[in-house]
Amino acid sequence: MDTFILLSCLLIQCFLMIITPTMSQQSIPFEGPRLSAHPDFKSFSDHGIKASSTSTSSSNTKFRTYYYKQTLDHFNYRPDSFITFNHRYVIDFQYWGGAKTDAPIFVNLGAEAPLELDMKDPGFLHEQAPKLKALIVFIEHRYYGQSVPFGSRQEAFMNASRLGYFTSTQALADYAEVILHVKKMLMAERSPVVVFGASYGGMLASWFRLKYPHVAMGALASSAPILYFDDLVPADGGYYAVVSRDFKAVSQSCHNTIAQSWLEITELAKKPNGLQQLSRLFNTCSPLKSATVLKTDLISMYASAAQYNRAPVYRVNRICEAIDGAPKGTSVLEKVYAAVVAYDSGTNVSCYNIGGYSPPSETTKGWSWQRCSDMVMPIGQGRNATMFPYSPFDLQDFMNTCYSEYGVYPRPHWIVTEFDGHDIDLVLKKFGSNIIFSNGLKDPWSNGGVLHNISDSIVAVTTTEGSHCLDLLYSSSDDPIWVIKQRATEIEIIKGWIREYNLMHGIN
Repeated sequence: MDTFILLSCLLIQCFLMIITPTMSQQSIPFEGPRLSAHPDFKSFSDHGIKASSTSTSSSNTKFRTYYYKQTLDHFNYRPDSFITFNHRYVIDFQYWGGAKTDAPIFVNLGAEAPLELDMKDPGFLHEQAPKLKALIVFIEHRYYGQSVPFGSRQEAFMNASRLGYFTSTQALADYAEVILHVKKMLMAERSPVVVFGASYGGMLASWFRLKYPHVAMGALASSAPILYFDDLVPADGGYYAVVSRDFKAVSQSCHNTIAQSWLEITELAKKPNGLQQLSRLFNTCSPLKSATVLKTDLISMYASAAQYNRAPVYRVNRICEAIDGAPKGTSVLEKVYAAVVAYDSGTNVSCYNIGGYSPPSETTKGWSWQRCSDMVMPIGQGRNATMFPYSPFDLQDFMNTCYSEYGVYPRPHWIVTEFDGHDIDLVLKKFGSNIIFSNGLKDPWSNGGVLHNISDSIVAVTTTEGSHCLDLLYSSSDDPIWVIKQRATEIEIIKGWIREYNLMHGIN
């Protein structure tokens, strides 16, 4: 039976938690590489040696927090459908030209985390808004942060009946209501709206443009793997294949050492006192109870390094430098431990807190449910395409695990039914418009992204060296020229949409 990697929030964004099979018959509670866009929410378990980060919201006095009385169920007329909850959103007025100027509204669609995380590094929005005198709105995703129905998170997560309202389609309808409310409240009905999102939020942004084109006239979807469903990504060509390719591009010998290490861990663990030897070798804070826990944490480290391999610290490079730079005669497992130390260099730790998982956060709890409802993304480790142990995605085992956890089975084909995917070029070319799909090809999620232009206005902006959601972060002196050009391309496309919108609506 497949098992599952416990991840503690991002993954990255994102980042970014996918329920992923690992190497043992013993189950480790949920999930897998998460979609999140911010490195503070790693795609995997918060790697034990890594110092944790805390999210902060801006102290700018022009940020104002509001609560909209949101409908629990947008699609039915049952008595409980009319329950409401306080839906949090934040507005940044500091750049806005005002309703009379018909200045645009930039809306960040919240993903699988509290609103504070979405606000932590909205660099692209804040750097481009002054140029267009845009209003910026951040909307929280239902069941996260303060936007929780039924009075409390404990009540909301009590059972599957209450969690049943926790879906991506309900969230999209939430966003539509809030955006229309904000425009009416500010008397800005004519102002064009562009939605933005990173990772899962990017998926929501692209879907929002398709579902509510009368509300948003354009969308920027950063690192949005909207095609990572059903059989759209080959079993051997998905997330972990890209991680492996990233390592191989830096160093073939590093890649080979990692690939060799799994068998050596397994073989050492089988020996008398083998787990004690592994514990000493990896300087673990507590004795290892199984080789699987060690393997799981190492897999999360390598994948997180690839997903967020960006300046000023390129962690794939750092890992490979540690492995390849080890003195002659260093064993494979000693090289791997050197990689662990290198990955976390600069953190004040005395031992490797392997398997030292903190209690599940609201993100891990929330995304676990979403993965067991409509966000069934089939990620596995292929036999020939990765440097990881063979562990294919098994849909039936996945569904059984979800049923065991929640008492309901997921709908594994719903997203493709709702938004298509198999004929996306043909379908979107005929009825879609004004979507930017941005991807860095070093990002493991890029294999599920749209990587080519579908039409003149549904365009792919890709960077060969880019990582997860890098384009939406604040610019930095460390930025390579290609990400500078990427951001410039994206804003020019958005300006073109706004000019066209203003022309069609008779706005000067």
